[in-house]
Amino acid sequence: MTRFFLLPLSLALVAIASLTIGRYPLTLYDLVAFLGAQVGAVAMPQERADLIFNILIEIRLPRVLAAALIGAALSTSGAAFQAVFRNPLVSPGILGVLGGASFGAALGILLSGSWFVVQTSAFVFGVAAVTIGVLVANLFGRASIVMLVLGGMISGAFFTSLLSIMKYAADPNDQLPAIVYWLMGSLGGLDLSQISLAAGPMLVGIVLLAFLGRALDALSMGDDEARALGVPVERVRYSVIAVATLASSLAVALAGMIGWVGLVVPHAARLLLGPVNSRLLPASAFLGATFLILADCLARSIAAAEIPIGIVTELLGVPCFVLVLRHARRAWL
Repeated sequence: MTRFFLLPLSLALVAIASLTIGRYPLTLYDLVAFLGAQVGAVAMPQERADLIFNILIEIRLPRVLAAALIGAALSTSGAAFQAVFRNPLVSPGILGVLGGASFGAALGILLSGSWFVVQTSAFVFGVAAVTIGVLVANLFGRASIVMLVLGGMISGAFFTSLLSIMKYAADPNDQLPAIVYWLMGSLGGLDLSQISLAAGPMLVGIVLLAFLGRALDALSMGDDEARALGVPVERVRYSVIAVATLASSLAVALAGMIGWVGLVVPHAARLLLGPVNSRLLPASAFLGATFLILADCLARSIAAAEIPIGIVTELLGVPCFVLVLRHARRAWL
C-alpha cells in the first residue's frame, strides 16, 4: 500500500520539476518567487514576472497538464483493455480507435486548417471505428472476445486504408507534412482552453474505469465464473470498452498518435502493485501521467528542435517493455 501512495507523490514532484526544464531554464526559487509575487508576498520586477508568466502559464503548464491527462487516460485504458481481453499484448488501439482517429485527423486537415476541426474529427472517427468493430463482432450472434478482436482488426484496417487515401490526396507541400507530423504526436499546439474542454470527460472516464476494477477482477477468472458471482459480464465488458474508448479517443484527438504508453505502463504498474485491478487501474493512471511528463521533458530538451513525443515514447517504450517482459510473462502465464 505504501508503494501506491508513492505514485501520486512522484507525479507531483515530476510535474513541478518539469516546469523548470526547457530552453529557458528556471529554478525552484524562480517558481516560489513567482508564486509569491502573484499573491503580493514577494516583490518582483514586472518584466521578470511577465517573462516567467509567459514561460510557465502559457507554454509549460499546458504541456504538463496535457501530458499528465493523456498519459493517465492511455495507461488506464490500456490496463482496462488488457483485463477485458485477458491478453497482456492489448493496448488502447485494439478495437481500431487509432486507425479511426488517424483518418479523422487527416480528413480534418484536408477539409480545414483549424485544429479544432482536426481534433473533433479525430475523436468522432475514433469512436466510430470502435463502434464499427463492435458491430462487426456482433454480426453473427453474441460477440466473443476473439470476435471483438477480429472486429477491431477489420475496422482498424479499413480506416488505415482510408488514411492512405487521404495521404495520397493531400497537398504534398502543405497538408501531407501536417498529417505526418500529427501522426507522430505532439503536445506543442495545446492550450489551456483545449485541455479544459477535454479534461472533464477524460477524468470521468479514468475514475469510472477505476471503479470497475472489482468487476474486471471477476472477469479475469472467466465469463462463467464471473456470472456465477453475479457479475453481468456483457454489460461490464461493453461498459469498459465504451469508457476506455472515450478516454483514449480524446487523448489521441488532443495530441495525435502516442504509442506504447497504454501497453507498457500497465505492466510496470502490475509489477509494482500486483494484478488486482482495483489497485492496478488507478496506479496505471498515476504512473502513465508521470511517464508521459518525463517523455515530454525529453522531447523538448534533448535536441535543438522539439522531437515529436510519439517518437520519444517509442524509443523509451521498447527498452522498458524488454525490462518488464520477464516478470510480465511470469505474471500472465
